Amino acid sequence: MAKKCALTGVGPQYGNNVSHSNCKTRRRFVPNIQTVSFVSEALKRSVKLRLTAATIRTVDHNGGLDAYLVSTSNTKLTDEARKLKRAIKKAQAAATAPAAA
Repeated sequence: MAKKCALTGVGPQYGNNVSHSNCKTRRRFVPNIQTVSFVSEALKRSVKLRLTAATIRTVDHNGGLDAYLVSTSNTKLTDEARKLKRAIKKAQAAATAPAAA
């Protein structure tokens, strides 16, 4: 499995370890990936995702998965997240359509 966030696409970065004698060796800075289940109220089911710890905090701060995806620009989301966002918007539209009629 790739060390990549499912919503933001954050992956490993590369850099150098620099010793006291200033010798440089390559290294990876790997993101803190966690497997998390979020409940989508629009889809009425649980969604299991691999997210960075920072993204989990951001989703919680925005009021849940549905609110985060709806408020975030498509350019900042991965393909998987855009698919989920479309499904959520479709479910929200279907939920409000019968109530309006």
